[in-house]
Amino acid sequence: MLPATFKLCAAISYRHLRNTTSLRKQAAVTISQELSKFACHSTGPSTWINQVRRRSSLLSSRLEEKPFSETEMSYIKQGEEALQKSLSILGDQEGWKTETVVDNGDKVLSKVLPDVGKVFRLEVVVDQPLDTVYSELVDNMEQMGDWNPNVKEVKILQKIGKDTVITHEKAAATPGNIVGPRDFVSVRCSKRRGSTCVLAGMSTKYGAMPEQEGFIRAENGPTCMVLRPLPNCPSQTKLTWLLSIDLKGWLPKTIINQVLSQTQVDFANHLRARLAWTA
Repeated sequence: MLPATFKLCAAISYRHLRNTTSLRKQAAVTISQELSKFACHSTGPSTWINQVRRRSSLLSSRLEEKPFSETEMSYIKQGEEALQKSLSILGDQEGWKTETVVDNGDKVLSKVLPDVGKVFRLEVVVDQPLDTVYSELVDNMEQMGDWNPNVKEVKILQKIGKDTVITHEKAAATPGNIVGPRDFVSVRCSKRRGSTCVLAGMSTKYGAMPEQEGFIRAENGPTCMVLRPLPNCPSQTKLTWLLSIDLKGWLPKTIINQVLSQTQVDFANHLRARLAWTA
């Protein structure tokens, strides 16, 4: 039986048969069965057989994985686009103007882009290691409403693979109801590149989450947060937040600019308080 099995393996090495799922699966299952028989009749060590068996089992399980649908692939692509666009904006150091500088060193910068509008850039240092900050912002994102008064709720509507999620966020009204309640439907993408983490997103359409009564559906993006360990001090994290939002509705630009820059400053303070409380 083994010669026939290896002929089957040789067959799937040909390009026109490589993507034939049923044939690949048959080969993986057959190899596993034959190795089991061989191991039972062998008196010597069978460590290598067990290793190959584990690999063939892994191959079989991977063949059972459900591929992404066309819609899911479009969301993944949107998340990637948001990430690349955001990093491109942050990578251009020209034209940034100071909006706010806080005594502790936190600062908010802004610039106007022809195809995006006005964007804001928060730069802060957090006295926590990167993994702790990442876990709070990504793994515990649905808890953000517990510690950030500017956020009423963050809900994950759908997870797509390990890097992409669709979320619905409800923002609280500003004091005095200068800016009423807004909500957002976003695709978010998280990537880790060496010691750098990038959390990017942008608004998207999601049929299961139509506009909500009492909220104006605003739009964001491209937006992202970049996390890096502080050089020579891994216990601290440099956080850069690119914010791009269209709040919709009839609002003077002066109010929008003031609200968004203050929102970023407040976020840094609330995040520090949260991390200190959970440490």
